[in-house]
Amino acid sequence: MSPRRNRPRGGENLSARVGGPRYGLERTEEWRGEEWYVRQIGGGAAAKHYRCPGCDQEIPPGVPHVVAWPQHSDGDDRRHWHKACWNARDRRSARLQRSRNAPRY
Repeated sequence: MSPRRNRPRGGENLSARVGGPRYGLERTEEWRGEEWYVRQIGGGAAAKHYRCPGCDQEIPPGVPHVVAWPQHSDGDDRRHWHKACWNARDRRSARLQRSRNAPRY
């Protein structure tokens, strides 16, 4: 019996084996006629509370989510989205209103 092979054979691409984009790598997507950088954040890297602009709900620490910002900006206007909210951003209303006492993270 030969030993088990731990390395992939041939020229397999890592992202093809994993089944999609890996955490921490940026990709670009078009939204509202503008290019956006999009990065997936894993649960271990999410250490703060954020407020999702799609549903106006809090993203607690330890929850995987998506960070997006316009391509032609300096990165200061990054927004943290739930993954489902980012995928449904075209179907969401643009005028969400939070209550007067809601925290603004």
